[in-house]
Amino acid sequence: MSAPKRINDPEANSLPVEMQELARLVDAISGPEKRALSAAYERVAESILRRRRILNLVQEALSQLRLDVKYLMFDLETTRRERDQLQSQLEENDRGF
Repeated sequence: MSAPKRINDPEANSLPVEMQELARLVDAISGPEKRALSAAYERVAESILRRRRILNLVQEALSQLRLDVKYLMFDLETTRRERDQLQSQLEENDRGF
C-alpha cells in the first residue's frame, strides 16, 4: 500500500482528508502491524466509497421521484380541470334540453 498511488487515484481522492492522512500514517509504519492496519484501512476506505455511491444513488432517486411527483400533480390538476369543464358542459346541455 503506497500513499502516492492512493493520492493519484481519482476515486481515492474522494476519501475524506482524515482517511488520506491515516493512509500516510499506515504507510509510514513498519513491521507486522502494518499488514493488519493496511487491511483494516482498505476495508474502511471501501466502505466509505460504497456508502458514498449508495448515497449518490439515493439522492438521484429522490430527485427523480420529486420530478415524477411534480408531473403527476400536474396531470392530476389537468385531469380535474378537464373533468370540471366536461361537467359544466353536461350541465349546460341538460339545461338546454
